[in-house]
Amino acid sequence: MARHSNPARYRRLAAAAAAFVTSALVLAGCASGGSAPGASGGGEEEASYGEISVQYSWIKNEEFAGEFYAYENGYYDEAGFDDVIGISGPDTGVAKLLSGTVEVALSDAASIGAAVAEEEAPLKIIGTTFQKNPFTILSLADGGNITTPQDLVGKTIGVQDSNASVFAALLNANDIDPADVTVVPVDFDPTPLMNGEVDGFMAYLTNEALTVELAGYEVTNLSYAENGVPYVAEAFSVTDQFLAENEDLLKAFLIAEIKGWTDVFRESTDDTVSLIETYYNEAASESEDGLEAVFGALDPVKTAKGLEAEKLLISTDETEANGLFTISDELKEQTVASLAAAGWDVSVDDLFDTTIIDEIYEENPELKDYLP
Repeated sequence: MARHSNPARYRRLAAAAAAFVTSALVLAGCASGGSAPGASGGGEEEASYGEISVQYSWIKNEEFAGEFYAYENGYYDEAGFDDVIGISGPDTGVAKLLSGTVEVALSDAASIGAAVAEEEAPLKIIGTTFQKNPFTILSLADGGNITTPQDLVGKTIGVQDSNASVFAALLNANDIDPADVTVVPVDFDPTPLMNGEVDGFMAYLTNEALTVELAGYEVTNLSYAENGVPYVAEAFSVTDQFLAENEDLLKAFLIAEIKGWTDVFRESTDDTVSLIETYYNEAASESEDGLEAVFGALDPVKTAKGLEAEKLLISTDETEANGLFTISDELKEQTVASLAAAGWDVSVDDLFDTTIIDEIYEENPELKDYLP
């Protein structure tokens, strides 16, 4: 997702992507042919979509368990793809979408919304994995113990530079004067929180919050999604042109993704963690940047906890009713309101086009049943 929570050594990547967005609003123009896909093929002429590239927002960990099942169980093959190239992040995907380097990016509403608002980037979110914003203000129960937005007043909060606008949105949404909170710049290692250097730390519910908890601390989370800043994340994002020219391809791709993420909910946690380890280790062995040197070996315990935490961000009453990746009208409105609080003014129509995901479930209602 375009997590914004990158290790310090990856900041140059994010800065380069931002510069690219400013200077190169180029439409991706990679049209592919093929017949309209169904959930099972049902006697239709088999589609052939060739190869596509998908930018992941983060390293190959539990955030992409559904993609790993789509590979492992042949759903991409079944959908008509010769290859789906999953590219490790961290990366918002914005610059690569606009340059045509990738066809699809798993990004977030803040990254896509900022590009649309600031640069009039021709991008759309067509569906989303996370229904809830995964950001949190993490604190220690015997320290800052920040349980409500008003508890931020008078506190010192560690915020990464790339997350400053989203933190400002949290203050704005809760009518908190920024002058009443001391913000100090931090990287993405929560050690300053554990050392008592800050009262709170901007983190991910599925990542740094678990790191601190597993280090033996009792933690308190102030979830953005539950405190005025709900927006979608791990969102399937494309250019306007690619969407207009490749509706059948994207429908086939999203069907494969739905099947993969359905397996995440139906398979055992142990089996899924084992699959994640396989893909993480393969990525680590191929990495030129020293993946394990930066992130270490995959911790199965933390991975299992992260997997269960992210299921709560993915599965909601709305997805149970409407299907994975769907985005309700209410959530769209909440998302653009959250972006406005951060200073990015976009309309629902500027940011979203969920026609394809809605059509998938109209044509294949059985795909809604992702829960075991």
